[in-house]
Amino acid sequence: MLISNYFSSCYHRPALLLFAALSFVPCSQVLADDNLQTAKGIVFHDQNNNQKHDANEPLLKDVKVSNGRDIVKTNQNGQYELEVDNDDILFVIKPQGWRTVLSKNHLPRFYYIHKPDGSPELKYAGVKPTGPLPKSVDFALYPQEEPKQFKAIMFGDPQPRNQEEIDYIAHDVVEELIGTDASFGVTLGDIMFDNLDLFSSNNQMIALIGIPWYNVIGNHDINYDAKSDAHSDETFERIYGPAYYSFDYGSAHFVVLDDVEWTVPEKGKSRYVGGFGKDQMQFIRNDLAMIPKDQMVVLMMHIPLTGVHDRTELYRLIEKRPSCISISGHTHTHEHRFIKKEDGWLGAEPHHHIVNVTVSGSWWGGLKDERGIPHATMSDGGPNGYSILSFDGAKYKLDYKVAGRDKDYQMRIHAPELVATADLKKTFVHVNVFNGSERSKVEMQFGKDAAWTAMQKAYEKDPSLQAMVDREAALKDKTSKKLSGPRASSHVWKSSLPADAKPGTYLIHIRTTDMHGTVHNGRRVIRVE
Repeated sequence: MLISNYFSSCYHRPALLLFAALSFVPCSQVLADDNLQTAKGIVFHDQNNNQKHDANEPLLKDVKVSNGRDIVKTNQNGQYELEVDNDDILFVIKPQGWRTVLSKNHLPRFYYIHKPDGSPELKYAGVKPTGPLPKSVDFALYPQEEPKQFKAIMFGDPQPRNQEEIDYIAHDVVEELIGTDASFGVTLGDIMFDNLDLFSSNNQMIALIGIPWYNVIGNHDINYDAKSDAHSDETFERIYGPAYYSFDYGSAHFVVLDDVEWTVPEKGKSRYVGGFGKDQMQFIRNDLAMIPKDQMVVLMMHIPLTGVHDRTELYRLIEKRPSCISISGHTHTHEHRFIKKEDGWLGAEPHHHIVNVTVSGSWWGGLKDERGIPHATMSDGGPNGYSILSFDGAKYKLDYKVAGRDKDYQMRIHAPELVATADLKKTFVHVNVFNGSERSKVEMQFGKDAAWTAMQKAYEKDPSLQAMVDREAALKDKTSKKLSGPRASSHVWKSSLPADAKPGTYLIHIRTTDMHGTVHNGRRVIRVE
């Protein structure tokens, strides 16, 4: 057989074709040895909502479908073909103006898992054997309006250990979110705190919010008894599907990333590191290559981008995009990091990476309030809560929402109740602006009609949090989890009191303007004698 004829008779990877041709191995044997098959299917408008393609239901062209590495577009007849092996997940990339199937718990069902032999045996169940590849793997879509202006809710690390802590989430944040005008929500990893049997209860509770809910895998959501990184996501995949994927909403493109790499050394303890891996990077390259350079791109992950060992390749892919941000969780702090050349960034402008406030705050630590819920203040002094990302074309804004408090509660002011006139100059007012960043402006006015003065960014521990930790330690409370100790915060400012203040009662007025021009105010009363 001529090599050229052999190539034309067998659709396969070039490297394997060359091997097969040179060693004269039958094409079918190469396919069998490599466990590769060609998946085929369609994407269609499911007009009667039965999740099956019926006669006369429109087939959708130019819709993207992926196997987690390659991406193809459906043809004029809504058809696609993709290569799969024995541990792949096929998924449709939701296009603008359409939604995918939603489960009863509002989880997007946009994928088909192909694991003929199922998952390996693990403490927490993975995927059952899926059997032979179906003749057609089809994806149903449904039209929906997606305005230019929309909101998305971002949860960092809800991380419940048990049902009691799932109930904390329900009462602290979910109840106030029911009826939200946000288009969808995202949990940025650590959905659980190691007990993966709790996924089901948690999903039922989050579903009460009533909007589609996407999920990012975190280091506490993986199978710790897995023998390789490839099998560390088995339970997550059973519940939520692929650990990385993308979708469009409105004028923005969202990319969910798995940056938790499970390493299993020959000797020593298994552990996780921040990393994307080869297959995922191939998917990211292919995905972003199909997105216009000026389109808003939002990268969502668990471990902050600066803690991912193979982040440099991703930098090269997004550096020339004028509208690209990323967001993570993991650290149980709230930060705005601007990635610059010292981190290997070569873009003209720094990259904005948001480390999101966590729902669990400091792992549900601290004294309980009148509802029986821990205040859970984070180690940077930020209260537990969530954020709201608002989009308007290529513009975006992030708002910090403190759990159980009014939306205008955006700072905590620390000052003594009483200060002597002799101590004014050496007495400082500290303010923790929960959503503050290096691009925030913070000013203080001491007394009515006084001049506004700029406060100094401190990069210090929040003294209010330190006082809180000390008070709780003195109580020796045995019913609450110990609060995490404070650490230097990226959003604390300070200013000394005016040395010429006369004895009396004064109002301290704090005004902060964030990077988007949003102004917030805070007030505290102080006495001088």
